[in-house]
Amino acid sequence: MTRTTLADVERSLARATDLETEEAVLVLRTAREDLQALGNDPDVDEERRRALEERLDQRIREVRNRDAYDSGLGAAMNPDEDDAP
Repeated sequence: MTRTTLADVERSLARATDLETEEAVLVLRTAREDLQALGNDPDVDEERRRALEERLDQRIREVRNRDAYDSGLGAAMNPDEDDAP
């Protein structure tokens, strides 16, 4: 089994930008779990690992907000629909 690195987590963070909401959140959660596992590795730069963890949490919030915004925007653009605000 190949060991996950901080660079791998950074790539996951970048890749999640182009994914649909559910898949992006799954990739980001997996990356967060990888980061937590790396917390026990003495060879890992702890400051960089924590910064990546914060970025991952922020990205998860952004993805969730993007999905909520997109679904609300559709209703606002079509006010004749039943689910319009």
